[in-house]
Amino acid sequence: MAVTKHDQILEYIEKLPVGERISVRGIARDLQVSEGTAYRAIKEAENTGLVSTIQRVGTIRIEKKVREHIEKLSFGTVVKIIEGEVLAGRKGLEKILDKFVIGAMTTGSMQRYITPGALMIVGNREKVQRLALESGAAVLLTGGFDVSNDILSLADTLEMPIMRTNYDTFSVATLINRAISDQMIKKDIVMVGDIQTPLEETDYLTVRDTVADYFYLVEKTGDTRFPVVNKSNRLMGIVTSKDATGKASTQLLEKVMTKNPRQAKQHMSVASIGHLMIWDGIEIIPVVEDDLTLNGIISRRDVMQTLQMIQKQPVIANTLADQIAAEIVEKGHSERGELPMFSFTVSPQMVNSMGTLAYGVLNQLISHVTHRVMMIKHKSNSIIEQSSLYYFKLIQMDSVIDVKSTVIDFGRRSAKVELDLLLDNVSVAKAIVICQLMEQT
Repeated sequence: MAVTKHDQILEYIEKLPVGERISVRGIARDLQVSEGTAYRAIKEAENTGLVSTIQRVGTIRIEKKVREHIEKLSFGTVVKIIEGEVLAGRKGLEKILDKFVIGAMTTGSMQRYITPGALMIVGNREKVQRLALESGAAVLLTGGFDVSNDILSLADTLEMPIMRTNYDTFSVATLINRAISDQMIKKDIVMVGDIQTPLEETDYLTVRDTVADYFYLVEKTGDTRFPVVNKSNRLMGIVTSKDATGKASTQLLEKVMTKNPRQAKQHMSVASIGHLMIWDGIEIIPVVEDDLTLNGIISRRDVMQTLQMIQKQPVIANTLADQIAAEIVEKGHSERGELPMFSFTVSPQMVNSMGTLAYGVLNQLISHVTHRVMMIKHKSNSIIEQSSLYYFKLIQMDSVIDVKSTVIDFGRRSAKVELDLLLDNVSVAKAIVICQLMEQT
C-alpha cells in the first residue's frame, strides 16, 4: 500500500529529536507538501501525543507517553518503582505481588503473615530472608545491605527474587503502596477501547458503494449513520440520512458523504469523547488506528451509560479529587428551600505554602458542588464545560466555608450555576460554572 503524504509527515515528526520545534510552514517546505496537509498531520501528531503546543514557545516534539494498563503488580515492576537492583532469583520477576510484609517482628510471630506471592521488606536479618523465600515470598532488602551467598543460591533455586534498594523501609512501603493505588485508579478509568463496538460487529460502507447500498443497510440494521472507508479500510468519511436523502440511487457515497468526520482512538478516555458527543450532538464516532484504519465505532448511548455507571460506582482507590470531594458535606436547604447548602472546612492538606486555600483545590471544590447540585435539582449527571472564578479573597486554614448555589439557566444540554462561598455569611469567593448535561438512558 502506498504511503500517503499524511503518513510521511507523521513518520518524519516521529523521527525528530525530543524538544525539536516544528511549524506548518517548515513541514510544508521540508517535505514539499501543502500547508493544509502539514497542518492536518501536525494536529494528528498532537492528538496522538507526538507533539505539544506550548504558549509563547510553539509546537515541539515531545516524548510520547504510552498508557500502561497494569491490573497487577509484578516483582519486576517493583524493582523499577524503588529504583533497586536484583541480586538473585531473576526468573521470578514476572510473578505477581500479592501483598507486602515488613519484617519487624520475630520470626515466630511473622510466620503467619508470610504467604506465597508476598514481598518481605527487611534489612540484614538472614533468618527472616530464608523464612520468606522458603514460604514462597520475595525479599526486598532496604538500606543497601549485602546478603550471603547461601541466600542468593536459595533464591535462584526457588526462583523468587531478592532485590535491594538504598531507600529505608518506610519510604519503600510508601512507594509500593502509592503504586498499587495508582494502578487501581488507572484500571478504573474507562477508555474508548474498553467499550467500543469492534470492527467485526461494525456496519460500514465503502467509497465505491452507492446511495442505494446505504438505504439497504439502513433497512437491514435500523441505523442511519455509517463510517465510509476506502479499499485499504481507511476512514474517508461518514454517511447519514441527511447526506443521502434526495440523491440519485446510483450516486457514489464518496460524492455525498461528510468528509473529515470526528474520530476517536482506543487510548482516549470515554469522558473526553462523551464531552465532545454531548456538546456537538454526535450519535456515533468512528474509532481508528493511528493510520486512520477503521477499528470500530463508539456510540453516544454507550458513552452515556458508561459515564452514568462510573459516577454511581463506589470509590475503590481515592484520587486527590476524591479526597477533596469527601470534605464537602450537605448542610441543609437555602433560604428559598430550592437547593441545599454545602459546607467544608479548609484542612491543612488544602492550603498552599502561604497557609491559604489553594486555587486548584478551590476550583475542584466548586466543580464537585456543581455536580452535586445538578444531581439533586435535576437528577442529571454533568461534565464541567467552563468555570469562571470572578471574585476571590484569601481563605485561611481551618475556615468553615458555606457554599450557596443558584441555577441561573437550565436547558436540554447545558446548565449555568452560580456559586457563592461564604465565611461567617460574608462572600469570600464567587464563581459561574457552565456544565453539559448527560441525558438519562
